[in-house]
Amino acid sequence: MTEADRRERRERWDERHREREIESEAPDATLVARVSTLSPGRALEIACGSGTNAVWLASAGWQVTGVDWSAVALGKARDRAARAGVQIEWIEADLLDWRPQPEAFELVTVLYLHLVPAERRAAYAAAASAVSPGGRLLVIGHDREHTGHGPDPERLFTAVELGAEIEARDPEMVIEEALVVRRTAEGEDGAVDAVLEMTRRGG
Repeated sequence: MTEADRRERRERWDERHREREIESEAPDATLVARVSTLSPGRALEIACGSGTNAVWLASAGWQVTGVDWSAVALGKARDRAARAGVQIEWIEADLLDWRPQPEAFELVTVLYLHLVPAERRAAYAAAASAVSPGGRLLVIGHDREHTGHGPDPERLFTAVELGAEIEARDPEMVIEEALVVRRTAEGEDGAVDAVLEMTRRGG
């Protein structure tokens, strides 16, 4: 992908966030269910968008860093954090180039970041590299079975295959759960998610 292509993609995301609020005011229910039992520490959210989940994490006691490639989304995220009275470090970066501090976060989350396979492998390997010994990576995205509104089919994945890709690059990362979750709420016909939890050995 050329630099011009990357710039165009970021501009498209800016426009999407400028046109409307594309995130719910409520944090992702799967994230809440899986993180609520953890002891707060440092958390990194990659592709944080307008900050709903990052603000929830900060409100729950986590020290949060949120990264996104849309300046417009991050502007909304800063406003959301200010309204909630929480402090979050926001980083604007191209997710295909940016690399986090290695093994620095007890929790790394990536929600609904759908990339073509070559980009996905690199981006999720970077996410995994940020997990501290004993820390946790949580990925939620649309599963290959997903037939509802969403990205092109080539950008979908299963939790099993994504976990295997991460393990192949980083053998210290271990799959804890790799699930297919079918959402049945009103308006979610065909919504099927891949939910992956991994931990880093040690800690």
